[in-house]
Amino acid sequence: MEIQERVEALRSLMSEKGIDIYIVPSADYHQSEYVGEYFKAREFITGFTGSAGTAVITKEEAGLWTDGRYFIQAAGQLAGTPVKLRKMGQPDVPTIEEYLKKTLPEEGILGFDGRVISVSEGQRYEKLAKEKQGTVRYQEDLIDVVWKDRPEISGKPAFALGLEYAGESAADKLKRIRKEMEQCGADAHVLTTLDDICWTLNIRGDDIDYSPLVLSYAWITMDSVELYIDENKLDEPLKKTLAADGVRLHPYNSIYEDIKGLKADTALLLDKTKLNYALYKDIPESVGKINKQNPEILFKAIKNEVETANIRKAQIKDSAAHVRFMKWLKENVGKTRITEMSASDKLDEFRKEMGNFIRSSFAPISAFGAHAAMAHYSASPETDAELMEGSFLLTDTGAGFYEGSTDITRTYALGEVPQKLKDDFTLVAVSNLSLASARFLKGATGLNLDYAARKPFWDRNMDFNHGTGHGVGYLLNIHEGPAGFRWKYRAGETNELEKGMVLTDEPGIYIEGSHGIRLENELLVCEGEKNEYGQFMYFDTITLIPFDLDAVNPEMMTVEEKRLLNEYHAKVYETLAPYLSEEEKEWLKKYTREI
Repeated sequence: MEIQERVEALRSLMSEKGIDIYIVPSADYHQSEYVGEYFKAREFITGFTGSAGTAVITKEEAGLWTDGRYFIQAAGQLAGTPVKLRKMGQPDVPTIEEYLKKTLPEEGILGFDGRVISVSEGQRYEKLAKEKQGTVRYQEDLIDVVWKDRPEISGKPAFALGLEYAGESAADKLKRIRKEMEQCGADAHVLTTLDDICWTLNIRGDDIDYSPLVLSYAWITMDSVELYIDENKLDEPLKKTLAADGVRLHPYNSIYEDIKGLKADTALLLDKTKLNYALYKDIPESVGKINKQNPEILFKAIKNEVETANIRKAQIKDSAAHVRFMKWLKENVGKTRITEMSASDKLDEFRKEMGNFIRSSFAPISAFGAHAAMAHYSASPETDAELMEGSFLLTDTGAGFYEGSTDITRTYALGEVPQKLKDDFTLVAVSNLSLASARFLKGATGLNLDYAARKPFWDRNMDFNHGTGHGVGYLLNIHEGPAGFRWKYRAGETNELEKGMVLTDEPGIYIEGSHGIRLENELLVCEGEKNEYGQFMYFDTITLIPFDLDAVNPEMMTVEEKRLLNEYHAKVYETLAPYLSEEEKEWLKKYTREI
């Protein structure tokens, strides 16, 4: 079935149901960024495969809203379909809500599956419809009717994450959560976000693409945890472990009925930005609702000492794998046929050799030449370019080791590259090093510090159209709040930077039709000196892979910028040398030499 036919089938069903506009987001029932095959409804109806975007279908138009990471990719994938690209944040492009206000007819009906929309979104849509004397209809999944060969919901097994990796027992985590519940006057707490549930109970799974999570809902009281999950995913030892922590098991979807039975005097802690709208609507009106950020969000962002030690090990493993990959790439390009996809596969081969490798932590980006100008390009058999000398290969990939998740981007010069490419590469390297070297007082946020990365760009009247960095989960979501680096306010990323947080530092340059460059390291937030001015903080760069000196123009760099690069490369060599062969050490010396 072509996209045109799918859209027409959906419109026919909308007419039958009396729905004027239907919204299809990217999420599952748990507001996940990456979703399992069953939940790829937006991809089904538009043909766009990126991880972020929302489709809005009316009787006359079909639109896809997505952000700057995906403009080029979406334009290509939507070509020849009835779906129009709406570039979020661009001049003269309405937001989804602005579009709905203009397009929804008086007394119109706005439809969506309430399980894949957050409470906050659902309430905004509800308010918007009321302003037009209309209503929302959220109880039906129309895509499910149109999608005849829809995949099954995942039934893969869950597994326990041992204390040697988690660093804190589920019992202790529940004590901390219940203390937060007490402080805000709650006696129950509902969770639908998978990373919060898996972190709390020290379980992981294989239900979500790349993120090792298990489909579930949780309802925490002061003396029990009601876990809604497919019990077939749990083996007997895991069931016993959960039972010992007061966890009682229920069928996955039965929470929608069970929550209707909450007592009128219940004070329920929930996060409207994380809970799905359908479940919220099932909570009795008489129940007291305390809308507050899930306490698990900050708890899991601040890594404990065991997690921090493990994450350092994971970064060393991945860095060593990258060095071996870089050496292999430099020595074989132009001699052996290498493509974007085979290069990505080779990098994962090196990762698997490091031990305790589970799988990639997100969809890999391996982009040669002009493909790298698409910030989130995804190679396919149809686009799989052969690597040639004279341009760049950009790899933005991640690994899930039991010791933690990684997210690393490198751009490699293949043979001799033009001076323009070297200059652009050097600018990105300077930007990365500038943020990584920032010193700041406790209380600063990523909004305060983003300027350190943007200044080299803004000084040249340039910019990059994405955030500078995001938090990283521990075998959870690779993108994790509540802190991040960006210059524009974004809800959920404004928490102050605290000791133990891990964030990425990933500026880039994207020249459509020519090349793309991104350099991404992970930074560990650390406490420095404390004096009469307050508690000073700094970043420890825990990703240890050379910035390709074949692509650096030293003449563009100040003395201070050269010092930062040389110090970073000295750290790379000193840390990784014990994990490399003599031949690899000699090779690494060349690519970590002082400039």
